[in-house]
Amino acid sequence: MEAIYQFVKLEKSESLQEFAQKKLDKLEVKYDFIVKAEVYFKKQEGQDPNGYICNVKLSVPGPQIFAESNENSFEAATAETVRDLDRQLAKKKSQMKTHAN
Repeated sequence: MEAIYQFVKLEKSESLQEFAQKKLDKLEVKYDFIVKAEVYFKKQEGQDPNGYICNVKLSVPGPQIFAESNENSFEAATAETVRDLDRQLAKKKSQMKTHAN
């Protein structure tokens, strides 16, 4: 899966990118129909203690899948976003199986 990372008004972080990539790799193992991921990291000022936002758009067959989380760190936001995507992908996979039979 191709993954594109965008740091909106932030310094690029290799460690954050690697953390997100590991999470996405786990999704790709479970759901081999994911084509591409677009990951955005943003800091929302004035939302203490939260304000660390991660959103991810996944290109899959059919409509894109999107999730976003606002947590107290980018890692927590990434983990929560990936959990949400996992739920959506599980639902999509079960729908795909239904259509395939």
